[in-house]
Amino acid sequence: MGCECSKLSACCWTSEFDGSIPEGQNEENEEKDEVDDLPAFREYTIETLKMATSGFAVENIVSEHGERAPNVVYKGKFENQRRIAVKRFNRSAWPDARQFLEEARAVGQLRNHRLANLLGCCCEGDERLLVTEFMPNDTLAKHLFHWEAQPMKWAMRLRVALHLAQALEYCTSKGRALYHDLNAYRIVFDDEGNPRLSCFGLMKNSRDGKSYSTNLAFTPPEYLRTGRVTPESVMYSFGTLLLDLLSGKHIPPSHALDLIRDRNIQMLTDSCLEGQFTNDDGTELVRLASRCLQYEPRERPNPKSLVAALIPLQKDTEVPSHVLMGIPDGAAPLTLSPLGEACSRMDLTAIHEIIEKIGYKDDEGAATELSFQMWTNQMQETLNSKKKGDVAFRHKDFRAAIECYSQFIEVGTMVSPTVYARRSLCYLMNEMPQEALNDAVQAQVISPIWHIASYLQAAALFALGRESEAQAALKEGSTLENQRTTNS
Repeated sequence: MGCECSKLSACCWTSEFDGSIPEGQNEENEEKDEVDDLPAFREYTIETLKMATSGFAVENIVSEHGERAPNVVYKGKFENQRRIAVKRFNRSAWPDARQFLEEARAVGQLRNHRLANLLGCCCEGDERLLVTEFMPNDTLAKHLFHWEAQPMKWAMRLRVALHLAQALEYCTSKGRALYHDLNAYRIVFDDEGNPRLSCFGLMKNSRDGKSYSTNLAFTPPEYLRTGRVTPESVMYSFGTLLLDLLSGKHIPPSHALDLIRDRNIQMLTDSCLEGQFTNDDGTELVRLASRCLQYEPRERPNPKSLVAALIPLQKDTEVPSHVLMGIPDGAAPLTLSPLGEACSRMDLTAIHEIIEKIGYKDDEGAATELSFQMWTNQMQETLNSKKKGDVAFRHKDFRAAIECYSQFIEVGTMVSPTVYARRSLCYLMNEMPQEALNDAVQAQVISPIWHIASYLQAAALFALGRESEAQAALKEGSTLENQRTTNS
């Protein structure tokens, strides 16, 4: 529990519209038909992004190297429950705010269902952040190199290659042909298990930073000579990704090309794929990879020809991606726990019973953190307010509970997600849903992966008549609760 989080006030929590600075509101979105449920690109305040990520909590880090990454990526969500990924750049990465904004705005005009689209950015003081759609089903690297349940099927590997080629073709058609450090970590999977290209690579990691962070054995030969990325360099990186998909390993292109020249394709293919494809299919993908990996940039194909070559190779096109991937369908009906059920049907009495029974066991660290101050009179008074609140809560005197819990919260010396959760329910009992939502959000700011905070947000959103947002919060609560059960 970071102290920065605890200082964030629920009243700062705004929707992605209220907490942002609109960008080009009157302009027609050219790609409206492509992704019609996405807002236009905009600038966000640092306060909004702090709230969305629970104060940039460690628990919300999703970048592959965690806190050690030079630019850390966090998952988060806005008050309207839209899930986001936030990339926070190293403070010295983009000293020129105007240049960063120009780059981000240009990428932010792209809208396509093959991309994890850029929703906005933040450029306050020396803070530089990008905000994209959040993709919950991990990266290609995870599914290809570090799989747990099942290796990726051949049909899915071909689908990844096609979707990636289509994403690059779209970007090229919009004048954004350069992609920095295209690799298996840049491909992410959405709710339905469909692969998408992360928009982060459409911008460099810094104003004059390297475009390739991967091993030099995988970089295009011309980049080693000139240090510049060209559209042809992107095609070379696409070739290395085709090798990844074929082999299930990250094989250096020079080694792969030696095997191809010796016609030793069997050594190149993933043994997990045995029986899933014909020799002709394998040969065609190898031929395509070889063309992308040509030493001379001008001899490499362009995205349009890649798409044309990959379409005829597709298999099991009628099978949804989540089935091929062996992951739950994002659109499937939820299986809810008793608390989730109670929140979904707005059974406040049942919610009260469950929360009363749980007590304070989810407040890990909150009491110990402050035990050394227990002797002061003020602390004793604060604890008394909480105790009185608990008694009122138990006896269903919700107005008195609100008053006592508010005294406890206002002193601000102790931080308790459970107190916020309890006051949230008290507000619901008193038909004050907006206040209930603010408290449920604050509980999650303090405890980012606490399922009860998400469930109470769902109940408050149902009370406010915000049905689709409530369903999203319910789903998040269920996911967090399942993860907790799995890990315990």
